[in-house]
Order: sequence, then C-alpha cells, then structure tokens
Amino acid sequence: MDLRFRGAEPSEEERAAVDALLGAPATAWDGGTRTDADLRSAAKSESARDLLLPALHAVNDRIGWISEGALEYICRRLTVPPAEAYGVATFYSLFSMEPRPERVLHVCTDLACQAKGAQRVRDQVEERLGPPGTSWHESPCLGLCERAPAALALQAGLPPKAQVYAPANPDSMVSTAADAVATAPSPNGSTPRLDVAGDAPVAKAVPQAGQPGLTLLRRVGTVDPTSLDAYRAAGGYSALRRAFELGPAGVIREVLDSGLVGRGGAAFPTGRKWEATARQPDHPHYLVCNADESEPGTFKDRVIMEGDPYALVEAMTIAAYATGCAKGYLYIRGEYPRATARLQHAIATARSRGLLGDDILGKGLSFDIELRRGAGAYICGEETAIFNSIEGHRGEPRSKPPFPVEKGLFGKPTVVNNVETLVNVLPILEGGAQAYAAAEPKLFCVSGAVERPGVYELTFGATLRELLELAGTTGTTRAVLLGGAAGAFVTDLDIPLTFEGTRSAGATLGSGVVLVIDDTVDLKRLLLRIAEFFRDESCGQCVPCRVGTVRQEEALHRLSGRVDQSDLVLLREVGQTMRDASICGLGQTAWNAVESAIDRLGVFK
Repeated sequence: MDLRFRGAEPSEEERAAVDALLGAPATAWDGGTRTDADLRSAAKSESARDLLLPALHAVNDRIGWISEGALEYICRRLTVPPAEAYGVATFYSLFSMEPRPERVLHVCTDLACQAKGAQRVRDQVEERLGPPGTSWHESPCLGLCERAPAALALQAGLPPKAQVYAPANPDSMVSTAADAVATAPSPNGSTPRLDVAGDAPVAKAVPQAGQPGLTLLRRVGTVDPTSLDAYRAAGGYSALRRAFELGPAGVIREVLDSGLVGRGGAAFPTGRKWEATARQPDHPHYLVCNADESEPGTFKDRVIMEGDPYALVEAMTIAAYATGCAKGYLYIRGEYPRATARLQHAIATARSRGLLGDDILGKGLSFDIELRRGAGAYICGEETAIFNSIEGHRGEPRSKPPFPVEKGLFGKPTVVNNVETLVNVLPILEGGAQAYAAAEPKLFCVSGAVERPGVYELTFGATLRELLELAGTTGTTRAVLLGGAAGAFVTDLDIPLTFEGTRSAGATLGSGVVLVIDDTVDLKRLLLRIAEFFRDESCGQCVPCRVGTVRQEEALHRLSGRVDQSDLVLLREVGQTMRDASICGLGQTAWNAVESAIDRLGVFK
C-alpha cells in the first residue's frame, strides 16, 4: 500500500457496508460521486480516524476480507492516509487483506486446549482442509477454556454468523454448510438478541451456579441475561441508586475504603485511580472498560458479559458518575460474538429505558456507552494500547508517564478498568465497604486436568488446594500454572490465593488463571507454545521484546531436541533483558512461565 491513493474502487457491497456505518458520503471529497459543484470548490473533511476499526470490521464482516478498493474508500470517508490504514488493518489477526472464503475456522492451539488434545484436533483439521492458511487458522486462546479443545468459525455475510465448537469435533467443524445463528427481536425491537450457534448455556461455565452465598456470580445462570426487568427484580440498579445518594465523592470514598484493587493483574487500587481521574481539571473525561480478555486460560469476563451483561452496564454508569465521564467505551474481544451480542442488546435496552443517555433516572447524569470490537490482538489488553486501537492507530502501548489518568484516550483524563473490577463496585455500594472487605470475592478460571472446569468464586485467602477440591482434580497433579502465559508454574497447593500470597511464592495471581497440569501433558511442548504465543503477539515496537521473544522460541526449539547448557544460559539472559527493558507487560512477563518451569519443575534436566 502506498502513501497515495491508487484509484482502486470498492465493490457495491463493500461500499454499502461502509455507508451502513458512516452514512452516505455528502461530496466527492469524502468518497461520493463527483459532480460539477465538486470541481468548482473543495469541501473540508474533518478526520474521523477513531471510526477506522469499526469501518474495517464492517467490510470484513460483510465480505470476509478487505480489498484495496474497500480500504481506499474507507480512507477517503475518514480522511486517513492509505498507508496508515493499511498498517492498522494488517495489525489485527481477524482481518485479511487477501481474498479468502466467507467462512473461516479458528482452531485454538493455546495452553488449556493443548492440555486437552488440541494438537490432535489441529492435525485432523489439517488432514481435511490442508495446511493452515485461508480457510482455517491456528488461533491463540478463544476464551472457551472450560470446554477445551475449542474452535470458532466466523462467517461473513449480512448478517455475519458465528459457530462455536467446544469441545471441538473435526468432522462437524470442516462442514461446508452455512452455520446458523438464532436471532429474535428484542423487547423494544431495536437490537436483535443473538446466541451463537453451537454455544452452550453460560451456566455450564459456572459449576457453582445457583449456590447461595455467591456475590459476583449470583445472577449468572439463574437470571435471564437478556431481560432488564429480570435483572432489576434480582437487585439490579440498586447500586446506582445508592451511588446517587452518596454523590461522586462518596462513591469514590466507598471504593477506597473497600480496598478494591484491579483484577487484571496489576492490582492497582481502584479508588485511587478513580480519585485521580475525577480531580483532573482537563475535560472531557473518558471511561474505558477493558473487556479484551486475551490472556490464555482466562474466561471470567466472558462469563460475566454473557451471563450478567446489565451488571457491567450499571457498573460502568457508576464509574462514570464518580469520575465525571460523559462517554464510555467498552472494548471487547473480537473472538467473543455472543458476549458482544448480549452487551449490544443490554446497552440498547438500557438506553431505551432511560438508564443510559441524558438525565439518567432523573438525576441529571448524562452518560452513554459505545461498544468497540477488537480484532485479534493480545497486546490490546494493555491499557494504553486500547487507546491507540480506539483512536484508529495500531494497537501499540504508549510510554508512561504521562499516565492515563492525566492523558489517556484522545489525550484526555481516562479511567480504565476491566470487567471483573467494575462489577465488584456493585456489592461495595449495595452492602457497604466494610462488609465487602470482610469477604472480598475473587473469580478464578479453572481449566486443564479437573473434573469440573469453569469460573469459581472464592473469597480472598482461600488456598489453591481448596479451589482444586471444588473443581475436582483428575489423575496426578504435576503443576499448576497461575496467571496464564504471563504467569508461573507452582507445585505448592497450600498457597493462599491472594496477591501477596502468590507473590511471596514467586508467582502471580494475574487475571485468575488456574491451569492444572497432569502427567499426560508434554511440558516442553507447552513451554514452546507459550514462547510461540509471545512471539506472535509482540507488537514489535521495542527491540527487547521483538527480538527477545524470537530468541526465546528458538532456544526452546533447540532444547526440545537435546539439552545444551549454553541455551539455558541464553534463555536466562534474554529473559532478564526482556523483563528489564521492554516497554510494556508483554515483554516484561514473557519469560516468567519458562523460568518457573526450569527452576521448579526441572523441565530440561
């Protein structure tokens, strides 16, 4: 792609897909048909670059890939240089700039699926469809770890369709028949209710569903996630009414007193983040919900969004009220079609019922949520990479400082929280900070060699052994990977599941991943998959990560054949360099799991 336009024209279907999102162009200067009036005067077009990602999705969803003509048309409509738009389109794995079939199969080969036989599934698919390329791809974690091995088929069209295979069956996956989605009108007729074909009821992902004493999961599997009335009958929006009673400063004080910290892995105090944003004199303020749950082995946010979407809408409204945000962005994984549909329906319904928009509940609060889909980039889970992605740039992390609370999205003060962090605000306001702190809940994503994989809710302080007793281990537990690909292997099952407890054990609680490994798993192959994951997902912006992840994978390839001490020395040097010098957490943690496997499990002895 060049810096200049090359005269490629979109097809009528591509043009219609873009116009459905942006509206018809007004003049030839923004992509319309040239008239005599356009030749006599030039119309100034304001850049709308932040709509680049939705526009790329619009074409990719309709056609299955993005042609040069479609990209040029998008660039004219948004006033974006073609070369820069090409750089964005090629950054995301779910987009293609080359022709491909309407239906593309994504076969997960990541950690939880690999521990459950993903290699066999992958090989069988390759026998039927040939090497990975246009019709199917090897995929990083799809967030379906409780039903591993998993696959997801995405089919372009109007409307686009999705089919989940979990556990994956190669015979049905390679079928050429169009897969259907179940659609039905929403109560207000505005947004379709959509369930992805082949997907299981969300309650199956929560073995504790319906049990008394749950806090964050109490509605999942027991309350209709598509019904606002059912949500309100189950206590929904009582926290928002309590927030209005307390006022913005009172809400922040409650969150501070509760001791709530971020659930994405960094464990930064949520109240301090909110307070710092609220105090910024620069306006507007923005709220971003980080629902780009891409850490291998993590699926708790998906379960909340599918099973209790109105809770997230309410929690975002409370966060916006406390921090002075009039606009919120919900950035969700492109691999979560059902969660996306549930949230689209919840947002539209809340808006139609006066719970989003102007003067919410008659309290003078104006706040709305825009849902933005990612397109397959693990790095966009980093808080500043999300900003770049929303703004229409490549999803690369920014250097800090300045921090998001000072200059975040569009250069304005921004508060960023993930899904689990936000929904914790509801019980804080419903029962008070002290009651919450006395029994603070935490969600764990348990997968691998267990009888009942799924999302579990325990209070902080429970041990790893207690969690595994709930899930029921199968066979001999060789090790447990805590924190996902960026985490560490442990063998001590009496580790308290707290941020401090795991840190003292040389591990991390991270995003709550608990992957149980038994004797049937090839640990060398598992480590190699972790290295491949970080190599693929590195954005390439900084040298330590861009080069280090490749060198790490190369060394592990050699070590899988024969053990050479020089390769072990090289691994440590490369790992330490990535940890010390990388810009963001991806490079800083890419060596963690490999290091722990070498030192604690003696993998290469």
